[in-house]
Amino acid sequence: MATLCRPSVSVPEHVITMEETLDLARSRHADHPQLPLALRLIENTGVRTRHIVQPIEETLKHPGFEARNKLYEREAKSRVPAVIQRALDDAELLTTDIDVIIYVSCTGFMMPSLTAWLINEMAFDSTTRQIPIAQLGCAAGGAAINRAHDFCTAYPDANALIVACEFCSLCYQPTDLGVGSLLSNGLFGDGIAAAVVRGTGGTGVRLERNGSYLIPKTEDWIAYDVRETGFHFLLDKRVPTTMEPLAPALQDLAGMHAWDASDLDFYVIHAGGPRILDDLSKFLKVEPHAFRFSRATLTEYGNIASAVVLDALRRLFDEGVPEDGARGLLAGFGPGITAEMSLGSWQNGGRA
Repeated sequence: MATLCRPSVSVPEHVITMEETLDLARSRHADHPQLPLALRLIENTGVRTRHIVQPIEETLKHPGFEARNKLYEREAKSRVPAVIQRALDDAELLTTDIDVIIYVSCTGFMMPSLTAWLINEMAFDSTTRQIPIAQLGCAAGGAAINRAHDFCTAYPDANALIVACEFCSLCYQPTDLGVGSLLSNGLFGDGIAAAVVRGTGGTGVRLERNGSYLIPKTEDWIAYDVRETGFHFLLDKRVPTTMEPLAPALQDLAGMHAWDASDLDFYVIHAGGPRILDDLSKFLKVEPHAFRFSRATLTEYGNIASAVVLDALRRLFDEGVPEDGARGLLAGFGPGITAEMSLGSWQNGGRA
C-alpha cells in the first residue's frame, strides 16, 4: 500500500516580517479609504514572517509578466533539485526508482513543464511519467498526494515524486488595491516542497482513501484574472466561510472508511488563514491544538499555496513519529472551491 514519506521543504532567504508588511501598506496606501480594515485583516492572519525569492524592494517592482515568468523559471531550476534530492534521500530512493513526477504550481508557467527539465537534469529514467498540475491553486498539494495515491494503487510497485513550487511574491500586482488584494499582499509567501509516495515500504502516512469535493457555484470565489501584466489574484470575502460546507465532506469521506473525522490522531490541513482552521475546529469538533502543524506553517511562512500541506506534514514528522497505526486526515482547499482530501494511517517501515 502506498506510503507518503517525509517531505523536504525549502523557503527562500529573503524575509519580510508582519511589521514590515504593515509599514509598507501604510506608506504605499496612506490615502486608501479602507486601509484600517486591510491593516486589521493582515494583523489577524497571524503571519509573523514570510520568505520571498527577491529582496522586498525588487518584489514591489513590476518589470512585466515576461520578466517575472523568466525569474520564476530561473529560480525554480536553481532551487527545486536540492529539495527533491532531500526527499529522495528521506525515502531511501534514487531518481531511477521514480515512476511518475507530479509537479504542482500556480505562480508561474512553463511548457514543457519543469518535469521535463528535471528528468534530464537529475537523471530520472526517460520513461518517467509527467503529471503537471497548474490550475488547482492551494488545493494542488492535496491533489498531488491523491494522484500519487491513485498511481501507486494502479501500479503497486511504483513510486511517485510530488513537487510543489510556489513563488507567490511574483504575482504581486501594485495596481490591485481591493481589500482582498491588500490582504493577499500580507498573507502569501514563497516555498518549495517535495515528497515521495512509495508503492511499498517506507515510513510515513499509508494512504488508504482519497476524495474530492467542490462547493457548487463558488468557482469565482478564488480565481486568477490573467492580463498582460500577469496573474491578478481574486479573493472573495466569502472564502473564509467555506469550512461549514466542507467539514461535512471531510466527515463523509471518513465515514466511508468507517472512521470518525472528529476522532483522529493527526490532521494535516492547508492553512489558507486562521479563520479556516478555527472554523474547521468548530465544525469537526476537534481541539484547536490538532491543527498546530498548519498554524505553525502559517505563522512562520504565510500561505505558501500548494506547498502548505507538505510543510505541515513535515512538521508532524519533526515533532516525533506517531505510533504505528495512528490515523490521520490530510486536506487541501483551493479554487473551485475545491477540497482534495485523503485518509491514512501511520506506518513505521523501511525499505521493502
